[in-house]
Amino acid sequence: MGIKAALPKYEIYFYNTVLCLAMFWAASWIFEVSNSNANRKTFKPSVKSGWYYFGRKMDTADFEWMMWFSTFREHILFALSGHVLFAKICSMLAPQYRSLVYMVYGLLAVWTSMGWTYVTLILSHCILLYSISLVKIRWLCFVTGLCTLATFKCEPFVSWQAGFVEGDFELRHVLFYGGCGFTIMRCMSFALENCERKDGNYNILELLKYNFYLPFFYFGPIMTFDKFYVQANRSDLTRKEREMWNISLQGVTHLGVIIVVDVLFHFMYILTIPSDMKLLKHLSDWALVGLAYFNLVYDWVKAAVMFGVINTVSRLDHLDPPKPPKCITMLYVFAETHFDRGINDWLCKYVYDYLGGKHENVVEELIATLCTFGVTILWLGPCQVVLIWAFFNCFGLNFELWTAKFFAMEPFTSFELAMSEAMSRRIRAVFNSFNFWCIVLYNILALNSLDFAKLVTKRLLLKGFPITTIIVIFVTYCLIQVIKERERRQALIDDPDPLPPPPPPNAAPSPATPAAAPAAPQPVADPSKEKAE
Repeated sequence: MGIKAALPKYEIYFYNTVLCLAMFWAASWIFEVSNSNANRKTFKPSVKSGWYYFGRKMDTADFEWMMWFSTFREHILFALSGHVLFAKICSMLAPQYRSLVYMVYGLLAVWTSMGWTYVTLILSHCILLYSISLVKIRWLCFVTGLCTLATFKCEPFVSWQAGFVEGDFELRHVLFYGGCGFTIMRCMSFALENCERKDGNYNILELLKYNFYLPFFYFGPIMTFDKFYVQANRSDLTRKEREMWNISLQGVTHLGVIIVVDVLFHFMYILTIPSDMKLLKHLSDWALVGLAYFNLVYDWVKAAVMFGVINTVSRLDHLDPPKPPKCITMLYVFAETHFDRGINDWLCKYVYDYLGGKHENVVEELIATLCTFGVTILWLGPCQVVLIWAFFNCFGLNFELWTAKFFAMEPFTSFELAMSEAMSRRIRAVFNSFNFWCIVLYNILALNSLDFAKLVTKRLLLKGFPITTIIVIFVTYCLIQVIKERERRQALIDDPDPLPPPPPPNAAPSPATPAAAPAAPQPVADPSKEKAE
């Protein structure tokens, strides 16, 4: 089946209607639960007073969101505004030194916020991995980087290195782990790119410029060194038409999304409710399913906004940062599932695509996925939840390839060729619906808890069977068809179907025409008309 397979318009309208009604129905259940349990004792630590003019309490369970857009927003805005100001001045006066100014400002900002001992720790890791990269042995760079990353995940190395941070403020641990973790990943990217360089080595100053770029330093996203090096040292700083308008629009959009999310936190406590197992056991199936789905959607929104704010700043610096992650609503295959496109690009470039090749061989794909999720486990920190999450996602990624190989054999290919493209799209959407919920259930493990994931699974497959199961799969099927329709329209824009060639003006006579048939007399053509034609 091609991606351009179309369905009747009335069918697409029906799917959209069902999907919208189901979303509103699930949201109404969550709103009712939030409204009736706002003063619940278990909610007190995270449900606190919200905006005065709403007169309602607000869900503050997500520390990252509150840190970025409430508690420390003034500090973050001050640091990023200073970066934009100095970067703009340098771009106008001495654009050839702008990457050096980025490094100096980032180094001073890190020094001010975390102390000189923390800067010394970061520099020591940079020097270590730079020294290893001079050997130009790829596996040695990789092993050294992973061992260095492991020192931030196990004792007593963590406590010893954490002692390099001065002061005792609320963001201390977040900035420490964020800055160190992303530093190791950036240094590994630098080392691996240096191994690929044929003539000579990159200067250590290029590594420091790359690592101490402030917008990416603490919270990412990760841009691989080869891309950063080319873009940060580009001399031509002219912008495309309407580029500043697009950057401004992106910033306003992110501001609008932040306000909408904060408003919704006053009416739906989607982050606090999953932590109360006693309450969850008394909720309806629709409320549980809606909670699982909205938690994933929220996590995507958070990642898109947080990375989007940083990306807006980096685009002002004439960089092309990693795009925001693909919306969980638009995912129905494991191959496209990720919440951080920077880490995803890093893993694909240096591990997954490097080992998996074209991703057609089953054994190579298995080795590539095992190595990729092995690095991911180390990046996230080994624990029970992360190990279970990695196992199921690794299995799902491989199972997709096994299923594709199996159904590419006879007689399945003959069956699909015999049916219409629309019917093939419908059948595939049914299988994609089950895949979608596998993605949801596997990922709420990491976002919420193992107990919450177990409860949702039992309601879907056991206690709610068959009514809840069939209804949820049908609504998901409608969602998949809406996604496929969007993909079809985008494919038509990216690769429009060629127009049929026009018929020739003078068709040649058919071979079946009798040779003895007399030809009709042709009028004498006017030479001026022939020239005009």
